[in-house]
Amino acid sequence: MKLNKNYSMLKENYLFAEVANRAKKFAEENPTAEIIKLGIGDVTLPICKAAVEAGKAASEEMGKAETFRGYGPYEGYEFLREKIAAYYARRGVKLDLNEIFVSEGAKNDVTGILDLFAVDNIVLAPDPVYPVYVDSNIMDGRKIIFANGNEQNGFLPLPDKKVKADIIYLCSPNNPTGAAYDKAGLKAWVDYANSLGAVILFDAAYEFFISDDRLPHSIYEIDGAKECAVEICSFSKTAGFTGVRLGYMIIPRRLAGGALNSMWLRRQSTKYNGASYIVQRMGEAVFCEEGMKQIKAGVAAYMKNAALMSDTLTKLGIWHTGGVNSPYIWLKCPGGDSWAFFDRLLSGAGIVGTPGAGFGKMGEGYFRLTAFNTFENTSKAMSRLEKLLK
Repeated sequence: MKLNKNYSMLKENYLFAEVANRAKKFAEENPTAEIIKLGIGDVTLPICKAAVEAGKAASEEMGKAETFRGYGPYEGYEFLREKIAAYYARRGVKLDLNEIFVSEGAKNDVTGILDLFAVDNIVLAPDPVYPVYVDSNIMDGRKIIFANGNEQNGFLPLPDKKVKADIIYLCSPNNPTGAAYDKAGLKAWVDYANSLGAVILFDAAYEFFISDDRLPHSIYEIDGAKECAVEICSFSKTAGFTGVRLGYMIIPRRLAGGALNSMWLRRQSTKYNGASYIVQRMGEAVFCEEGMKQIKAGVAAYMKNAALMSDTLTKLGIWHTGGVNSPYIWLKCPGGDSWAFFDRLLSGAGIVGTPGAGFGKMGEGYFRLTAFNTFENTSKAMSRLEKLLK
C-alpha cells in the first residue's frame, strides 16, 4: 500500500474545522460565555414550507408500492431539471436538459469534476479563495497559481494575458469577499479562457443574493461562455438545504465538443447513484411560485443582517466590501493580523468570525463575517463589536 503523498502538502486542519476547534476550546474554558457564530456559512432559518410539504408528500409516495421509486436517473429526475432550465430561461439563458446534472451539493461537484482533468493541467484560482478549490487540487497534485484580489481591484481580479492556465476557478458573488463581477468583468475572463482553450469552473452558489439586477447571475449571460464554462450551483444557502444536500451543475454540449458532458455522465454512472427522490421533489418545490416567494423572504432576512453589519462597520470607520449582493462581509482587520483579530473578537465580544489568512495570502489582514444568523443575534453581535472597537 502506498499513500497519496499530496495530502502531506495540505495544512493540518481545514480552515473551518480550525475555526470550530478554537471556538469550542474557548467555550469549554468560558462556560458562561454567550458565543455568537458569524463564521462558518451555515444557515439558521428553516427550510421553506413549500419544500417541506413536498418532502412529506414524496416520503408518503416512497411508502406505497404503487408509487415507490428506487434508483433514479444518474443526471437527476427530469421534473427537477425542467424547473432548473425554466429558472435559467428567466435570465435569457437557454439550456437543454441533457446539460443539467443534479447532485448532492456544489462542494461535491466542484471537487468531483476534477476527475475529468489530467493532473498536469495548471489551475488558476483567485486569492482570497474558497479553500476547497485549492485543497482538492493539492490532493490531486496539480500546480496552482493565483490571481490576486485586493482593495485596489475591489477583490475582483481580472486575467493577466501573460499568464497561462488550463482550469480557472471563479466565484461570483465571491466567497469569502462578497464581491460580484459585472458583465464586463466576466466577459474578460470568458475571452481569456477561450483564447487559451481553458475551462472556467464557475461557482454560482450565491447568485440568488444578488440585488443589483445589472449584475449577471449566470456566466452563461456572457457571450462565449458555453464554449468554456461549467457552472455549479447549490440549494444550500438560498433554500436552507445545508442539512439535506442538493445542487446542480451545468455542462454545455458546446464545451470541448461535448466531451466533458459525456465524460461527466460516464463518471456519475460509475461513482454516483444520484440525490434522493425526496430531496429532488423538495428542490422542485423551491422553484414553484410559492417556493420562490418563501426563499426570497429568507434571503431578505439574511440581507437585513448584512445591511446591519455594513452599517455598523461604516459607523466604526472600518473598510469593508460585500453585504450588498452577498451574505458575506469582508472587512479590514483593525491591527492587521487576522488570527489575532479572531482571538480578540472571540475573547472580547464572544463573536466567531473567519480570519482572512485562511483564504489565502491576499486574505491576511482581512476578516469574513456571515449574515447567516438571526437578526436578534446579529444585532447583539454588532452592539458588542461597536463596544469593543470604539
